[in-house]
Amino acid sequence: MRRRLVPAALLLPLALLLSACGGNSSASTGGGTDGSGSLTLNVGDQKGGSQAILQAAGELKNLKYKIKWSTFTSGPPLLEAVNAKAVDIGGVGNTPPVFAAGADSKITVVSAWHGTSKGDAILVPNGSKLSKPQDLKGKSVAVAQGSSAHYQLVASLKKAGLSLSDIKVKYLQPADALAAFTSGKVDAWAVWDPYTSQVLKGKQGRILTTGEGITNGLTFQVAAPGALKDTKKAAAIKDYLQRLQRATTWVYNHKEDWAKVWAKETGLPEDVALAAVKRTYATRVAVAVDKPLIASEQQIADTFTQLKLIPRKVDFADFTDSRYNGDLPPSTTTPRPSEGS
Repeated sequence: MRRRLVPAALLLPLALLLSACGGNSSASTGGGTDGSGSLTLNVGDQKGGSQAILQAAGELKNLKYKIKWSTFTSGPPLLEAVNAKAVDIGGVGNTPPVFAAGADSKITVVSAWHGTSKGDAILVPNGSKLSKPQDLKGKSVAVAQGSSAHYQLVASLKKAGLSLSDIKVKYLQPADALAAFTSGKVDAWAVWDPYTSQVLKGKQGRILTTGEGITNGLTFQVAAPGALKDTKKAAAIKDYLQRLQRATTWVYNHKEDWAKVWAKETGLPEDVALAAVKRTYATRVAVAVDKPLIASEQQIADTFTQLKLIPRKVDFADFTDSRYNGDLPPSTTTPRPSEGS
């Protein structure tokens, strides 16, 4: 039976969600400015990301400093901008900081959120005979190289007693991977939300396994060391992070409201947006940048170093700063419950 291809128009807005993963997408500017005052905080963002969440939650009111937004389509170029001092702070997933650290970029992880990894999945077509990760041996699997899904795939294979050499890896960015998956050109696809929700809602595939217990479910705000040394900018960053933390709680309490805003901002179908919000994004809890977090990221770094995708040993602790932890709970704090199906 010929599988229905997802319209290309639905693929394009999803490219902006690569910050959780990696990729080679470029950056663009033009996110506008919020707030007032003599101090400007340059913030890296995605379309439908921090700016949209803060706006929806009412957290852009009474800003005593300006936020100049720059919009990026993935984590790596955002962190390149942080390294180049073009951006003071920006949000990324659990993998881009590892690769930036491997390149000895001038970046510092200053805050974190812990969510479920149920949206991180290895998907197979509905008619597939594969029923467990061990069945992937000898099969073709699409994944974005150097992404969080790449790590999830490696870790899932290891748990199943396999390695990357036991499968046929097809390194594809999400739009190409989705086309390959829905046309039957690959046997499986390792990916993250909202792609997971899009495939499930479109009844184009099912989950073989998820990242629960495999990936750490962390996302970060990463700052430029120079901005942290500037007393006024450091104070603005503290305020900005507190606003983001409150906005995250707002998302949990207003899932439908946020899904509508997010769908409008990104072009995602509303049902896909709501499913991804319930499964993944509303589960995130602000947590401390602590030793367990560093150890978890160190494991990712070591894995990619062993795969020779990172050229040198990385000491992830050197790229973190716990000054904004305050009374935040440990990074091992259980995420909010997922409502995804």
